[in-house]
Amino acid sequence: MSVSSAWVLETARLRMTPVGHQDLPDLIRLKADPRAYALMLGGVRSPVQVAEELAQDIRGWGEHGHGMWAVRTRRGEFLGITALMRRPDERGTALRFAFYPEARGVGLAREAASAALVYGHDTAGIRRLIAVAREDNFASRQVLSSIGMSHISEFYRDGNLLFVYQSIRSEHPK
Repeated sequence: MSVSSAWVLETARLRMTPVGHQDLPDLIRLKADPRAYALMLGGVRSPVQVAEELAQDIRGWGEHGHGMWAVRTRRGEFLGITALMRRPDERGTALRFAFYPEARGVGLAREAASAALVYGHDTAGIRRLIAVAREDNFASRQVLSSIGMSHISEFYRDGNLLFVYQSIRSEHPK
């Protein structure tokens, strides 16, 4: 699969590229780190799980034109991931992000999530995007609100209250 240049996103400080085999070592470290991945759906992952997910993520880009981006600084330092992916609970296509704690608190998650949200609506043509955050994950909830997503509902999973956010675009650019 060749990577479409339309799939590569650049912001003032970040370069976001669709994940590929070259990202496997970075993804294994991120997804095994409970500081970065414990609150994600499914929690921390084993190296085998990460490799299996990467194969699905690569296939997803080819099938849907959206998926998971590796988020790096403009100099190439891996910071985390941002994604647009179908939720297994059929709630819709969800905006997801996970960053190392060292990359938090300076607006990088907001910058990446905002770029992915715009891409989802304007390039991928997804009318409704959602995001889910635990009630106690104030940082993620703040990011979602700051990029214009609205809190619309809640549900419980594994004893945790989760907040659902959404962004809807009524028209798509031609």
